[in-house]
Amino acid sequence: MRLLLFNCFLFKLALGCMCCCLSLGSGAKVFYMSYSDYTQHEVNASRMDIVSFLQQEKDRNARIRCIVKNFSVFDFSYIPNEPIMRQESKYLIKELTRFEISGIPTHLAVIGTKGSGKTLTLKYLQSLLNVEGRLDIIYANCREYNTTFKIFAHLLGVQARGASLSELYDRFCQEHPGKTVVLLDEIDLMSAKDKNREILYLLSRSKNPYMVIMLSNNYRFLQDLDMSTKSTLQPVSIYFKSYDAAQIHNILIQRAKQGLHKWDEGELSQIAALTTRKTNSDARVAIKTLFYSVTKDSDDIEKCFEKARKDIVFDMIHDLSDSNLMILQAVTTSKSDFAKEIYQRYRKISLVYNDVPFSYVYFYSNLSCLQSMGLVALIATKVGRTYANRVMLAFEKQVLETVCKLRLNS
Repeated sequence: MRLLLFNCFLFKLALGCMCCCLSLGSGAKVFYMSYSDYTQHEVNASRMDIVSFLQQEKDRNARIRCIVKNFSVFDFSYIPNEPIMRQESKYLIKELTRFEISGIPTHLAVIGTKGSGKTLTLKYLQSLLNVEGRLDIIYANCREYNTTFKIFAHLLGVQARGASLSELYDRFCQEHPGKTVVLLDEIDLMSAKDKNREILYLLSRSKNPYMVIMLSNNYRFLQDLDMSTKSTLQPVSIYFKSYDAAQIHNILIQRAKQGLHKWDEGELSQIAALTTRKTNSDARVAIKTLFYSVTKDSDDIEKCFEKARKDIVFDMIHDLSDSNLMILQAVTTSKSDFAKEIYQRYRKISLVYNDVPFSYVYFYSNLSCLQSMGLVALIATKVGRTYANRVMLAFEKQVLETVCKLRLNS
């Protein structure tokens, strides 16, 4: 009996550290049950037998199915039939159609915060232009394929064991001899082992008509490119502005029409206002809040919003590289909140994990990336006659501790 109670305690503790999640495809996750949800279900379950509780849950899900007609609209990889039109989209369309006609590329760096619609817009344009057949638009996420070698292997759909980079590149040129647009998402997350991002140099120097579109939350990645790559790539930057409240509301209306049988206009307006005010207009938080509001027993929109916001932060931190996790660890454990002292703390943590620490310049570039993700804030503070940057954590420390236990065993 004691062993059973102890196991139950451990199970509850694990649920308290992280949320259960339901994968809806393409690697996207929707967190479906938190610890507080589970404990409430557990209390209810203790008052009835398994058959009764099972029937209760079936009845509950039947009520949800009366509201939701298409769950896929809540998947972050979902591409709407017609995304909202924005000024940034017009510029992308002009450059893509110009390349379609001339074969002369303008390489682009698409910069914007998380949830600002960069990937969604380009994947939607990919689906339209690939159908016409005049352009070949291909996509790779550099978080998953984080070196030039891995990206080429992915784009070719091969297991590249035993092949050299030059062999992969030659094969890529043979399979894509025509006008090809290469979308490189989250390019700032390429491995430090490939810090020069060799793929940019190869594609921009190719005799084949290749156009490169790089997507990132962090504009500083352009500063890290070596001079030879910059001279041939000469990227033009397009900045995706954060959505305003009206645009967030339109996105929610669109998802509601495509995914729900019924909805409350007032609740959609409330979600849009909360998202704009508290998350820098991250559309992912708005969509997940809508999901929770129609699948949970609670009618409190603010509670659904806070749960969605925390889940997004957990996802973001869990998907960071080990090096960025160590940087965040340094932020939380350094005796000083000034960037240079945090860097020294980061170096010590890296050595503990047998990892080669970044140079200070690359460390600071990663700090800027974390700021663009909304995970830290860099605050210029006057010290004597000069200014120094202080680093403040922008989320709950316990979330980082949970992720570090899972990823770094710390």
